[in-house]
Amino acid sequence: MIIFFLKNNKRVIKNSMSGFTLVEILVTMAIFSIILGAIGLFARDTFYYDNIFSSGLISYDEAKKILQPVASEIRSASQSSLGAYSIESADEGSFVFFTDTNSDGLKERIRYFLSGTTLKRGVISPTGSPLQYLSTNEITTDVVTNLTNGATPIFTYYDTDYNGNTNPLVQPVSVPSIRLVKITLIIDVDPNRPPLPMTVSTQVSIRNLKDNL
Repeated sequence: MIIFFLKNNKRVIKNSMSGFTLVEILVTMAIFSIILGAIGLFARDTFYYDNIFSSGLISYDEAKKILQPVASEIRSASQSSLGAYSIESADEGSFVFFTDTNSDGLKERIRYFLSGTTLKRGVISPTGSPLQYLSTNEITTDVVTNLTNGATPIFTYYDTDYNGNTNPLVQPVSVPSIRLVKITLIIDVDPNRPPLPMTVSTQVSIRNLKDNL
């Protein structure tokens, strides 16, 4: 700031900035730049982690919602339209059974199976006269992606003695012994970024095979 004042009737000009040296000005600017940089990094990190955790929560919620119709289908498993047993096969990474998904009186063949890191659903509707389940008619869709189950089975099976703590049936399971199916999904949207993998699971007793469960 420049200040004008009179001295002996002469106007004198005084620069109020004369009290700051060039070094002080440079140091002040450097500190100000550091503060601005820190604020920028904080804002960037806040957005980064908010995005990560939001993605994780969305995946968890979606997986929980997806498990509901899967459980509903398994719960209502029943004899095929050809009279075959309700469950066709039961492995750690796949489960095949029959149920009427569209209430048309015919039982579709439903196959849930792991393909790479994706849980898929295959559906075959019986066709022809006499009725047949043709593998060429199977329609597959993705159910859940980014699975990292590793050695953890997606499907585990329990018999009539299940009490909440019982060990699952050992593979290869005896299909007629199955009364309850547990589904476990471990999801990791990006293994190279947090958060840690999320685990969602549910267990379903098959209504038409139910005895003392």
